[in-house]
Amino acid sequence: MKEIIPGLELIGLDEVGTPAAYLKNLVGGKWVQHHSYEALADPMDFHNYLCRYPVTGVDDLEPFINGLASCPKSGLHNPFKNIGRYLMLGEVSFKAAAMLQNELVADYFTRLIMRVMPKSYIQAMAEVTVVRQFLKNFGGDRVRFLAAGQHTPGDRPGQRPHDYRWPYGPVVIISPFNFPLEIPALQLLGALYMGNRPTMKSATTVSIVIEQFIRLLQACGLPMTDVDLIHAGGKVVHELLKRTVDIVRMVQFTGSSTVAEELAVMLRGKIRVEDAGFDWKILGPDFNPGYLNYVADQCDQDTNAATGQKCSKTSILFVHDNWWNGGLIERIKERAARRNIGDLTNGAILTETNQRILDHIAELLKLPGAHVLYGGNPLQNHQIPEMYGAMEPTAVFVPLKSIMATPEAFQLVTTEIFANFQVVTQFDDSNLDAVLQACERMANHLTAAVVSNDPAFVNQVLGATVNGTTYAGMHARTTGAPQNHFFGPAGDPRGAGIGTPKAISDTWSCERCIITDDMPPNPDEKIALS
Repeated sequence: MKEIIPGLELIGLDEVGTPAAYLKNLVGGKWVQHHSYEALADPMDFHNYLCRYPVTGVDDLEPFINGLASCPKSGLHNPFKNIGRYLMLGEVSFKAAAMLQNELVADYFTRLIMRVMPKSYIQAMAEVTVVRQFLKNFGGDRVRFLAAGQHTPGDRPGQRPHDYRWPYGPVVIISPFNFPLEIPALQLLGALYMGNRPTMKSATTVSIVIEQFIRLLQACGLPMTDVDLIHAGGKVVHELLKRTVDIVRMVQFTGSSTVAEELAVMLRGKIRVEDAGFDWKILGPDFNPGYLNYVADQCDQDTNAATGQKCSKTSILFVHDNWWNGGLIERIKERAARRNIGDLTNGAILTETNQRILDHIAELLKLPGAHVLYGGNPLQNHQIPEMYGAMEPTAVFVPLKSIMATPEAFQLVTTEIFANFQVVTQFDDSNLDAVLQACERMANHLTAAVVSNDPAFVNQVLGATVNGTTYAGMHARTTGAPQNHFFGPAGDPRGAGIGTPKAISDTWSCERCIITDDMPPNPDEKIALS
């Protein structure tokens, strides 16, 4: 461990890739050295490893079970209990924001993210910026404002119904690999703000980042016992949840929709989900040559930034004839061709292999009229391990008629490939209804974009769709930082939000109504037999 700045000890960047970089579980208020470790491969260089993480097994779960059981349903704090913790967490947030304002600390987390989830410095720094702004937003008194409710008049003098936001108590957070800092940090803080005691599990390939962030929070005053961190694979955490299904009050899961559905059944519905998104972008009829370069830049960013490994990335692009004939695809192709491994604007694909992507492309090309618009080839001359993918940015054109021809074709086209890959199709004024039918038939509704300044067109599309985070206008995008707006899916009562006070309140607390009735009964008042 190194002192990055006075008072903050973290694994140094020069220690990453050496025997010094050992991760630890946090359980029961202590950082615990494990008895068994595995080396984490460097995703950009198969010759090296990054750190060693604990191989936590099912025989090691008892302390984590005890940690969950130690928190009552009423939480670590609530509007009636330990209310000083609201102010304490506001102070922790204030100090942590100041830490991340330090250029050395911000650069440290940016480069740590780049090592485990290869993305450009700008993309990685965006995570740090979002977390810093989020912490600023909830410094001071803002944490206790999250628990604000409402009051309504009662039936008689002295009766006052009060609605409060109440914690769940023992909760579990399962976060993905693609945003090693932003997603787990925001959900962890939201859970703590509302009074819950979370057990945190991040993807093992990137869990070094959230471990270092929790250490930062502790240096800023977060009690050691407020959170447990488990470095473990999915099967082990599944067993933890299975053993604690009657203890855990809620699980917040970000990741695969398939896993989310399995957990929903096992947990008897006690889950909030921010799952996979086959996200769409529609370019409307009002083509403007002055916006062409900007729109092409944004289309490339929305599909290919972070090597396409964003849950909000554009998976399918619906292009109106006017944009198509205006040269949009050629502009996107030019921008995609600039991406390279050297600056990590292209990099390792951590959950898809080249063969899986190539097989999917081959199946798409069997559809009538389908062809590759650009890309489609594996990268050459690199040292990315074979267990990961490495592809050129790729787009496959499939005619709208072929997409909608059969249920099987639609299922194939809307299968998410979590990589720098997208499907592109074309439409005109006569078949907008088919585009909207496609949006209706998609299973997941996370983000979307309507690129148009035509109010009638925008209104029609927005009125017929449900995606939770939807941008509209010529600046419209599918990817965006959620520190200034709600981010999450719509159309599913299990949907988890992130970013805003309301998202935190809705995701990490429930409604409790307490009715005070403190006037003595009227001597003449009687309760009728019923």
